[in-house]
Amino acid sequence: MSKAFTKETETETDLEDEGPALPPGTKNYITPAGLQRLRDEFRALQQIERPKVVEIVSWAAGNGDRSENGDYIYGKKRLREIDRRMRFLMKRIEIAEVVDPEQQKDKARIFFGATVTYLNGRGEEKRVRIVGIDEARSEMNEISWISPIARALMKAEAGDVVDVRTPKGVEAIEIVEVAY
Repeated sequence: MSKAFTKETETETDLEDEGPALPPGTKNYITPAGLQRLRDEFRALQQIERPKVVEIVSWAAGNGDRSENGDYIYGKKRLREIDRRMRFLMKRIEIAEVVDPEQQKDKARIFFGATVTYLNGRGEEKRVRIVGIDEARSEMNEISWISPIARALMKAEAGDVVDVRTPKGVEAIEIVEVAY
């Protein structure tokens, strides 16, 4: 059967890299731990995940008709996803600007890598860590340095009240503690 009649084509969306885009003119700041996580993910994809999928695709290709072979079709799709993620990670690792929060001289002010405890407008205490775009994880209370709250917190110190733009308007938050 001609390839024109199969669903094996790579569309343009398959070729696009995934992940958050860097705003124009900004550097890809990252903590040493965040850079190590990116490198570990790349290594796992390259040395473990991709070889497993290649083995499955090779086995499935030997089973005959590929047009109705689910293992082959899914495997090829998964290989494209892995390759796309590896390209993305490689690009981000190459342009990473490592900033070590431990080297921060002014530990009273909020800069990249700081852990900040603050009171929001409803009096609820929140704790966040300001990290790079590629390492922000909301489940770990890590926020990107370009997020609205991080931008509002930058260069402030404990006791300051800063305004944060939210979808509901402007909210005043009070900084309780800064740690590195």
